[in-house]
Amino acid sequence: MSWSAKLRNFLQKLSPSQFKLGPQDYEMFRTLMLEADFGPYLTEELLELFRQKNLEIKNIDEATMFLTQKLRDSLIPQSSLNIADTPPSVYLFVGVNGTGKTTSIAKVAHYLKKKGKSVLIACADTFRAAAREQLKIWADRLNLPFIGYPIGGDPAAVVFDALEGARSRNIEFLLVDTAGRQHTDTNLMEELKKIKRVISKKKEGSPEETLLVLDANAGLNAINQARSYHEDLGLTGIIVTKFDSPAKAGFVFAIQKELSIPVKFLGVGEGLEDLLEFSPDIFLKKFLS
Repeated sequence: MSWSAKLRNFLQKLSPSQFKLGPQDYEMFRTLMLEADFGPYLTEELLELFRQKNLEIKNIDEATMFLTQKLRDSLIPQSSLNIADTPPSVYLFVGVNGTGKTTSIAKVAHYLKKKGKSVLIACADTFRAAAREQLKIWADRLNLPFIGYPIGGDPAAVVFDALEGARSRNIEFLLVDTAGRQHTDTNLMEELKKIKRVISKKKEGSPEETLLVLDANAGLNAINQARSYHEDLGLTGIIVTKFDSPAKAGFVFAIQKELSIPVKFLGVGEGLEDLLEFSPDIFLKKFLS
């Protein structure tokens, strides 16, 4: 059941003749919002705004419209991808295994190729056995150049060579996959920081994007992942995958409220075309559907 349906069920339990929320109602309301993974900051802000507006709201429709507008206001406007003044623009993709990171890289590569851009895909995940093979399949399917090392290779060396290759071929965009062990793995985060240092040293101002890929169903764990990756890497954007069933995507509101990280794309299926540029209106429409 969507959050909007749960909200209406809650509001319908109130007396239609006297549409006012008492202390017990607010506690139920708080629980409803926390269950949707809005996080404590946004939840308390919405509750306070609702308290201020409570005397003016007369029915369920007005209450729903008020909260929908406040949710809309809490979202960061559409944010386009950062592009380097001097190619290649380097996009570093990070995130835990199972979020759809590899597929997201393929979708972004396809998105850029459709715009007439040249793209090189690099696999700096030399930890997971299937990572190189999976990404190579996507690169071949898209007819794009690919660089990857065997298992156990140096991820930073892959990125170094990929940058050299992109420059020598005058390629406009370099998309880099990385290992996806748990974000709490200190060795992984040190590895990712090393990769960023190599990129920055090789090309000043890069990477232009450090994109965290999050599963729409990850719940509060998505907020913890965003905090951890942002603290260590300085995220520039988020890609939300599996948004075809957005029952738990409320964490997007929480992340944008707490960390001010824009969402760049929404993954809404497994196909290459199933990638939407983020906009608050599109997100809200799907979240409330």
